[in-house]
Amino acid sequence: MASGSDRNPIIIGGLPSQVPDFDPEETQEWLDSLDAAIDDRGRERARYLMLRLIERAREKRVAVPEMRSSDYVNTIPTRAEPFFPGNEDIERRILNATRWNAAVMVSRAQRPGIGVGGHIATFASSASLYDVGFNHFFRGKDEGDGGDQVFFQGHASPGIYARAFLLDRLSEQNLDAFRQEKSKAPYGLSSYPHPRLMPDFWEFPTVSMGLGPIGAIYQARMNRYMHARGIADTSKSHVWAFLGDGEMDEPESLGQLTIAAREGLDNLTFVVNCNLQRLDGPVRGNGKVIQELESVFRGAGWNVIKLIWDRSWDPLLAQDRDGILVNRMNTTPDGQFQTYATESGAYIRDHFFGDDQRLRAMVAGMSDDQILHLGRGGHDHKKIYAAFKAAVEHTGQPTVILAKTIKGWTLGPNFEGRNATHQMKKLTVADLKGFRDRLHLPISDRELESGLPPYYHPGRDSEEIQYMHDRRKGLGGYVPTRVVRAQPLALPDDKVYASVKKGSGQQSIATTMAFVRLLKDLMRDKELGKRFVLIAPDEYRTFGMDSFFPSAKIYNPLGQQYEAVDRDLLLAYKESPTGQMLHDGISEAGCTASLIAAGSAYATHGQPLIPVYVFYSMFGFQRTGDQFWQMADQLARGFVLGATAGRTTLTGEGLQHADGHSQLLASTNPGCVAYDPAYGYEIAHIVQDGLRRMYGPDSEDVFYYLTVYNEPIQHPAEPEDVDVEGILKGIHRIGRGTSGSIPAQIMASGVAVPWAIEAQRILAEEWNVRADVWSATSWNELRREAVEVERHNLLHPEEEQRVPYVTRKLTGAEGPFVAVSDWMRSVPDQIARWVPGTYQSLGADGFGFADTRGAARRFFHIDAQSVVVAVLTELAKEGKVDRSLLKQAIDRYQLLDVAAADPGAAGGDA
Repeated sequence: MASGSDRNPIIIGGLPSQVPDFDPEETQEWLDSLDAAIDDRGRERARYLMLRLIERAREKRVAVPEMRSSDYVNTIPTRAEPFFPGNEDIERRILNATRWNAAVMVSRAQRPGIGVGGHIATFASSASLYDVGFNHFFRGKDEGDGGDQVFFQGHASPGIYARAFLLDRLSEQNLDAFRQEKSKAPYGLSSYPHPRLMPDFWEFPTVSMGLGPIGAIYQARMNRYMHARGIADTSKSHVWAFLGDGEMDEPESLGQLTIAAREGLDNLTFVVNCNLQRLDGPVRGNGKVIQELESVFRGAGWNVIKLIWDRSWDPLLAQDRDGILVNRMNTTPDGQFQTYATESGAYIRDHFFGDDQRLRAMVAGMSDDQILHLGRGGHDHKKIYAAFKAAVEHTGQPTVILAKTIKGWTLGPNFEGRNATHQMKKLTVADLKGFRDRLHLPISDRELESGLPPYYHPGRDSEEIQYMHDRRKGLGGYVPTRVVRAQPLALPDDKVYASVKKGSGQQSIATTMAFVRLLKDLMRDKELGKRFVLIAPDEYRTFGMDSFFPSAKIYNPLGQQYEAVDRDLLLAYKESPTGQMLHDGISEAGCTASLIAAGSAYATHGQPLIPVYVFYSMFGFQRTGDQFWQMADQLARGFVLGATAGRTTLTGEGLQHADGHSQLLASTNPGCVAYDPAYGYEIAHIVQDGLRRMYGPDSEDVFYYLTVYNEPIQHPAEPEDVDVEGILKGIHRIGRGTSGSIPAQIMASGVAVPWAIEAQRILAEEWNVRADVWSATSWNELRREAVEVERHNLLHPEEEQRVPYVTRKLTGAEGPFVAVSDWMRSVPDQIARWVPGTYQSLGADGFGFADTRGAARRFFHIDAQSVVVAVLTELAKEGKVDRSLLKQAIDRYQLLDVAAADPGAAGGDA
């Protein structure tokens, strides 16, 4: 054997071999002992000895590298399993009834004339995991706090409904209305967990794969944040996330594991249902997904509990003196385990145990049927209880339980472990009979052969049902339940908005800064100020929000354990365990998860929070649009700021930072109220109305999206005759034309409003056109209201027909209408149908690019001169000006020469 000095100075498996050896003779003795163990007893015995040495080293607090994975056996040894406090016989009968009703509900949903589908196999594999949680761990809300937060796996929803049916929380009529929310209203049940669809039942929408895990992480963090800031006592709340092993392939599932470990979120437990199957086949057919996930979670700093084998394996493992059985478990790929799940006991005897005499001897006294029923740990209540108890008692780290199950478990040979089981939705009569027999339910053949299979209920006074109610009473109420206990907030009066309404005077500021000024004033309010939760993805300074660092401070549960490099500055970086600002690093997905957790705190914990999430607008709806749908589904509230908005305002950053479409994406979200304000006083009224709508006496389940810009402009003071209704509904006139004889109308939003005003001046001075300028604060809201009006008119032809607000507002305005914005034309085109006159829009369609603002706007033909030509073009179509003027105007303003444009104010980040 090579001595330490002869080895290459590298790190092998995390162990630095180049560390000096101060006692080579002693080292050689240890190495010789290891060699002897290998030679005399084999590699498996030597491996066992090494593992025990590592275990003892940790007991003695000797720092040794963490193992990336352990043997393919249960983490908790049989000797360390706690006493199981439940009545396992009763719990098994309860679970059998739940399994039956879940499967029958989905099967009945496939009846002729309905055929709405559903999923059976996912809950079948995870039913025992949920049952132990419901009976022994999940806390309800009856004690007045938020209880536990449980993120249920979306495809398992039939099982949650089935359990609620046994508890009389749902009726047969509800179960038969599964996936028929409108046609069977008010009894309809949503396909998956959706608070918007069932606001008194579900808390967290989870079926969009990967969003449940990240949502659970940031919910656990939000619980700690609220507790640290004294807003709510969340010390008893535990967050549970039930996930699929295939789901863990989603980047959102694993992307934020380190924050949970870094902040020591021991109030969080992931339960990964490792049935080894995706939707169409094995997750890791040639590999071992449990081992892979163990390595990932261990590396991220999580406590890992593997729950692989049920109690029937305990006697065999106790005989495994040479480690041959564990080695076979370690080396058998997942795809083969799935095959074993569908084969006979004889097949398992021949293929799993058969090629080694020692393995064959272990099962020599077992029948083929006994071998067939060697089970997986995720179906064993006692093993599950041990894992759950260890998870909630572990401190300092979040825990993941990797529970091995069989997809379609108990549903029969046509379902269990089959690749197609996820898509199988209906049980045949033969399947039902076998399923009934497996569950030992008192249902006759005649009931199964005549019509739809029946639901099973053991009776309200039965031992099983009373046990269920007693367990839930002991745990604080029924789960899932969504309760809104929050009271309306006392909102500040108009005075707090006064400074922003005064305008910026001679100073030029961006609308981002106007919003930040208003936010600073709102946060000074004694009642409201503490409710704000500031969120940004590593960009507070970009948005001029570093001014909040000294007062609000950045949340860090460990505080600031270093001297900040900028500690001598007025706006030094300051972290605190009670900080108000969430500085989530470069993770828009993480920030949006924080936004959702904060925005739904009014329901989760009965304490309203007002999240304000500020980000580069390009990285909002485009990057995390799925989470904004999750936010709407979860009925979360708050303010979302798409800063540095527009296709041409952040031109130095180029294409990937040039947002000309997020307003259009926002328009697709029914829970999003989107605005594109131009001036500070517009922002003031929008924010004030948003606070009223989301946190006032008649609160609504919406969230506000404001696009704000980084281009400095002079903000006028609020006019005395300000049209507040127009601002809030989406359009108001900000400037009547005062000279020129040919009327026209210019509509603009956001940063384009100054271009429209400049175009108004040019038209009057050079072309005798008298143009009015309108600020379109929300193209989206104008369209939304108009669509609702048309819908009403369609269904109520006998009533007086309503007229959309935008039509009423613009009626009487003379001339053609030209709309301009820093968005693609599809944004202002949303209202074209309802504009009472000739309409043309200008927009920044196509990819952005790096250049000056002036050049970019000339390229897209949205600058003031392009607006002038657009107005003249529409007037020429109406015969109000000669067409020859158009070529004159194009030449005069050099519209075809991008380099001829005034470069304008310098682009930048803030």
